[in-house]
Amino acid sequence: MVLTNETDFPSEEYQFDLSTYLADRKARVEAALEASLPVTYPEKIYEAMRYSLLAGGKRLRPILGLATCELAGGTVEMAMPTACALEMIHTMSLIHDDLPSMDNDDYRRGKPTNHKVYGEDIAILAGDGLLAYAFEYVAAQTRGVSADRVVKAIAHLARAVGAAGLVGGQVVDLDSEGKPDIDVETLTFIHTHKTGALLEACVVCGAVLAGASDTDLERLSRYARNIGLAFQIIDDILDITQTQEQLGKTAGKDLQAQKATYPSIWGLEESQKQAQKLVREAKAELAPFGSAALPLIAIADFITTRSH
Repeated sequence: MVLTNETDFPSEEYQFDLSTYLADRKARVEAALEASLPVTYPEKIYEAMRYSLLAGGKRLRPILGLATCELAGGTVEMAMPTACALEMIHTMSLIHDDLPSMDNDDYRRGKPTNHKVYGEDIAILAGDGLLAYAFEYVAAQTRGVSADRVVKAIAHLARAVGAAGLVGGQVVDLDSEGKPDIDVETLTFIHTHKTGALLEACVVCGAVLAGASDTDLERLSRYARNIGLAFQIIDDILDITQTQEQLGKTAGKDLQAQKATYPSIWGLEESQKQAQKLVREAKAELAPFGSAALPLIAIADFITTRSH
């Protein structure tokens, strides 16, 4: 693909093959994830953890972490343990989100959800196990990075997962179900915390490990917040325009659960426009990085053009 952006890069045309980049990085992430979690006694819990962790998916979150580490002068190798941990935490959130007491979903990534295979009790414990192991993995497996940077990355990651981030967003999401008067501010709070906080941590943690400056971290945080919200808007659109087979999960769940979505507030056309605006703003934050930011630029564009 050819990327051009007259606003951000006025004098150059950049060539970047996103498909090849994503395929390469995904393969490296998959291999690292496979090796990260061997099965031992009690086998049932490790098998349940691996069932969801290795179920596929785009692996955008770990790929973003690798990309920002390289952008800031680091390497794939120094960021890979954190990239794996990010996917472990994301997987935990999906396992718990799918539980009957939460969103009550039967399918995820085209397969039966964890609790449908292993039962609710083991699914809860599998999520707990992945969450704890994620932090252990960053602390124990990161190489070539100073301890202060590792601690800073762990602290940022922990905040993104807790009540100030993912957990807080999920609470407001549950409280908002079935209420017809949810406004766009509340909806945005839900998604910037439930989805966006972890995605922002993916971007920031990779750069932290490489020693990025505070100014660069702020730029990358704004980039991540914009693409995170755009990602959720597109998710809302796809939930009502795609089939279960296309999505790999139950379609129309938001409508069934009487959840507020961006299309329900803005309509489909305006939702698409808002997502595109967020992506433009995200890419503008990357202008100072020049061609080194090409993977992040291409991923931002991919968010609004994906079909699942």
